[in-house]
Amino acid sequence: MTTSPSEPTRKSKIDAILLKLPGVSARKINGLDAYFVSDKMFACISGNGVGIRLPAATATELQFSRDNVFPFTPGGVVSTREWIQIDRADATDYEKDLELFQASLAFVKAGRR
Repeated sequence: MTTSPSEPTRKSKIDAILLKLPGVSARKINGLDAYFVSDKMFACISGNGVGIRLPAATATELQFSRDNVFPFTPGGVVSTREWIQIDRADATDYEKDLELFQASLAFVKAGRR
């Protein structure tokens, strides 16, 4: 799929949502576009979705309560129970998940010490 220079890419639409959150930076890791806070990854683009890290109980609940949330399997490899993937056909719709991205950011920033 080719996009014209004026047409925003899926990544640029997601960047517009996530990079405006305080302390968030983006970089590639293992070929994935990833988003970090306090040098820890809290989200990344994979396939048709965005993977985010949340407390395991929250992640499990979302998989059962929403039809667009799945276990996060980057490159077909199952990740931990804390990682889920939210699939949206139109990347601008991730704006509706802002609360989850903020929760993921706070969870990862707090870390396990």
